[in-house]
Amino acid sequence: MLPHPLLLPLRIIPDAVHAELFARAFNHLLRGQPLAARLPEINGKSVCIHIRDAASEIHFRIDQGRLQPAAAGLADVRISGKVEDFWQLATRREDPDTLFFNRRLCIEGDTETGVHVKNLLDALDYDWEAHFRDVLGETLGGAAFAVFQRAIDQRLAAS
Repeated sequence: MLPHPLLLPLRIIPDAVHAELFARAFNHLLRGQPLAARLPEINGKSVCIHIRDAASEIHFRIDQGRLQPAAAGLADVRISGKVEDFWQLATRREDPDTLFFNRRLCIEGDTETGVHVKNLLDALDYDWEAHFRDVLGETLGGAAFAVFQRAIDQRLAAS
């Protein structure tokens, strides 16, 4: 079996760069999402994503409802797993509960914060239309989403 395509970049690019890219992407994708309103509940908390098979640790903290890169060190919550398991989580190909209960992803640290982070992952049901409208405005966002949805529907019909 071939290694996951993200393994090499995770191994050779410094973790601080990953933290910056992850925070920027996550903050952008949060625009228009109900999940964004729940982040302030863990304001000031730090999280470490430990990707075991890449020997990578991505540290960030929640600050005013946004993710900010953070220096390596102790974290309130540490989530660890293999790159493939994080990919399954990110693409929603696997339910977060299944990944945690089967110990493919492990969460440790402050219990209250850990439960909150896990619940956020469970509640993640991405609303692309809301995102398009928040980023591009009501009119342009609605039109862009319609084009996006048509392309998805055509791709699904072709498969």
